Amino acid sequence: MTTDPLHAHALGKPGAWPDSPWEGDLVAKVGPGDRGKIFAFLGATTLGVKCGFGRDEADEWLDRHPADASVMAYIGRGGWNTLRTDGSIPVEELVEAIDDSYEMVVSRMPKRDRPVP
Repeated sequence: MTTDPLHAHALGKPGAWPDSPWEGDLVAKVGPGDRGKIFAFLGATTLGVKCGFGRDEADEWLDRHPADASVMAYIGRGGWNTLRTDGSIPVEELVEAIDDSYEMVVSRMPKRDRPVP
């Protein structure tokens, strides 16, 4: 599976826009420019998403897909995981992970910054 459809899905969410805050990295953000929040890290063969509001919830992904899901470096304790897009995780689950990450991030944003659906 190529990541292009996954990238397109993430960037097609209401209010989503691409950013490259670090050289060579592409992320999907939501919200106004300087207050925009990352909801997906869009790699060539990986997807970094918020899989829960804490580690316990996010660890369910590690249990289900031990070879293709891992705790994301630096921000993993906040419920972020790295999911391999070229492994055994079904595309439908990857799409759902993007949707869930988006919803979790938007739910924690101030109402004034949330996109209008």
